[in-house]
Amino acid sequence: MARTITTRYDVAEHLRTPEEMAAYLEACLEEAHGDAAFIAKALGDIARAKGMSQVARDAGLSRESLYKALSGERTPAFDTILKVIGALGLKLHAEAVSGAGSRPQHAASADGEKACRP
Repeated sequence: MARTITTRYDVAEHLRTPEEMAAYLEACLEEAHGDAAFIAKALGDIARAKGMSQVARDAGLSRESLYKALSGERTPAFDTILKVIGALGLKLHAEAVSGAGSRPQHAASADGEKACRP
């Protein structure tokens, strides 16, 4: 019987276009359930697909710090995430979720200015 040889699956090898990268990140955001390290790992996959050195340069980070930040073993700072997303040519957007939370209430502060309260 012939011996089967397997190799480790690497999603970065299959992310070829900006549209595929955006779809992958969108799917990961839906599956993350608040796990920031999971999102960081997904961004790392996309960065490897695009070229980690180029992404690091475009984000203004060292390659080593980018690898650490996007390893999935830690939660990077939000400003790092924003820099990486911009360097990848992607953008974040917000979408209202039906039935989640209520409308903010406006209250006057002591100086008469209106402030939002969740």
